[in-house]
Amino acid sequence: MPLQLPSLAELRDTRVEIQRFQYRVAVVQWLVLFCFALLVSRLIYLQVVRHEDLLEQAENNRTAILPTVPPRGTILDRNGVVLASNYSAYTLEITPSKVNDLEVTINELAELVDIQTKDRRRFKRLREESKSFDSLPIRNRLTDEEVARFSAQRYRFPGVEIKARLFRQYPYGELASHVIGYIGRINQREKERLEEDEDSANYRGTEYIGKLGVEQRYERELHGITGVNQVETSAGGRATRSLSSRPAIPGQNVVLSIDIQLQKMVEDLFGSRRGALVALDPNTGEVLAFVSKPTFDPNLFVDGIDVENWQMLNGSIDKPLLNRALRGTYPPGSTYKPFMAMAALSTGKRSASTIINDAGSWTYGGHTFRSHGDLGLGPVDMVKSIVLSSNVYYYSLANDMGVDVIHDFMKPLGFGQITGIDLPGEVRGVLPSTEWKRNYYKRPEQKKWFGGETISLGIGQGYNTFTMLQLASATATLASGGQQYKPRVVSATQDALTHAQSAVQASNSVNLGFKPEHMEVVRNGLVGVVTSGTSARVFAGAGYTSAGKTGTAQAVTIGQKDKYNAAKMSEYQRDHALYMAYAPAESPKIAVAVVVENAGFGAASAAPIARRVFDYWLLGQYPSEEDMAATQKGQTAGPVGTPRSKKDVPLINSKNKLVEE
Repeated sequence: MPLQLPSLAELRDTRVEIQRFQYRVAVVQWLVLFCFALLVSRLIYLQVVRHEDLLEQAENNRTAILPTVPPRGTILDRNGVVLASNYSAYTLEITPSKVNDLEVTINELAELVDIQTKDRRRFKRLREESKSFDSLPIRNRLTDEEVARFSAQRYRFPGVEIKARLFRQYPYGELASHVIGYIGRINQREKERLEEDEDSANYRGTEYIGKLGVEQRYERELHGITGVNQVETSAGGRATRSLSSRPAIPGQNVVLSIDIQLQKMVEDLFGSRRGALVALDPNTGEVLAFVSKPTFDPNLFVDGIDVENWQMLNGSIDKPLLNRALRGTYPPGSTYKPFMAMAALSTGKRSASTIINDAGSWTYGGHTFRSHGDLGLGPVDMVKSIVLSSNVYYYSLANDMGVDVIHDFMKPLGFGQITGIDLPGEVRGVLPSTEWKRNYYKRPEQKKWFGGETISLGIGQGYNTFTMLQLASATATLASGGQQYKPRVVSATQDALTHAQSAVQASNSVNLGFKPEHMEVVRNGLVGVVTSGTSARVFAGAGYTSAGKTGTAQAVTIGQKDKYNAAKMSEYQRDHALYMAYAPAESPKIAVAVVVENAGFGAASAAPIARRVFDYWLLGQYPSEEDMAATQKGQTAGPVGTPRSKKDVPLINSKNKLVEE
């Protein structure tokens, strides 16, 4: 059979198919080359460009960085008595993100350990404030038996574990709580602040921070430096071995200038009464006692205060959470008169020998300003005006000086100013001036200063409102002859391991330039108050000479035609009792300002407390139990019974246990 050749059309179709196949092969080749190029470029990117980053991620998958929380520093008084410390205990903690049914888990845990309603409420509040992956305590301070019971059943509770933690404790409970303050769990606002301060890394693993007082002001020193421990982990995240570590540096101890035994004595002398006392060393500015009554137990706040206790403290009419020494403001009453006298001498508005006739009242613009129940004192000079506490003398003096002259002299003394004490939350109070009134009031008719408003300023009333810290600081300045020191409660920091102390650098003093002859006039008046004036009975028989001034300040305004009658007024409307003093008068070592709220005359309620403070500090004497009980009721002048040596009075903590120094 003859060979049949393909037709031209068939050859053309075959050539087209071959070309099409070759094209497809070329496309596939280029696609393979492109994919290979992508693969190579990706490998180059991963191996070269992101080498360091991926190596770190791989290392992180293999290792973990665990923070080591440093022990918080302790707080000590000037004699080494521990006022805030730490102890170790076990907590039962839940990580909500690792638990399927939280409520069921808590109910089952309650069969093993004692979980009360308040524990559940606290846990719920912590959940609202924290992230779901945070480990949160459902029960603190487990007993050994509870630890054993849970450990035996631990396999049943994924996301639940027992941790050993350091807890803060305040062994004296309510004593000096406004000064010491307390710590509490870090809230969201505080976390944001730490991040802004770039201090968040030092708080990794830390759950508590200072919230008030010294705990807050010296947080940086007390907290310490967080350590780290780098460990190798298994695929399941369990640590297998330690790779490297940097130990935590414990927080520094903080040493207060306060004498806690003196502090306790004063708080006990107040009893159930409200008020404040500040005692300073006029030669250094160190705070020796800083009392605010009533007070509170800071231990309630460490783990989160429960609703009942919070409502009791926050809703009390006595305001135990208010630091009266730092934030309570009061008219100074007649304790202001020695400073008015110094202002008159320094400005030349009145000489010490000028005689003013005290007829019992003083009239300005048709308004009668009363004095001593309308009983006149007759002719008085400056010294006598202080000794007898003449209102008329200072009404006329205030009128002669004017509000702005008074303001300009009192401002450097610290009245109505921030003293700069190393405690947070200090308030200014009010030192009035024409500018202050223009800025304070909104309506035009309220902005104008009237001459009659100046008169009451001379006796420490009117718009005047100051803190006991300001009054004590000004008194200390008088005591030191015009040398002003910034008040401070912390005297030193202490290394937690070596106990080596580093003194806190005190600020330089300021000399207000008082003339010695002017100081002598005011000093003679203040000594006269103690030897023959309103507080003479209180200081009779004292083994030293002191200088002081009593004061009585209105808590509410009394009408011009009305007379003050304590019996017809509610307790919280009655006058405040005040006293300012320093001792010894010749070479002062201590200055005091004290207010007893709604207690009436300063000589009856405030001066007796100051007398016992001086007896303690200068003579080493502690009131007898009989004297303590009577003074708490405002029923004493000088000491009753035989004073005890302060060395013979033991310190008792909040659990009624003796505390060894």
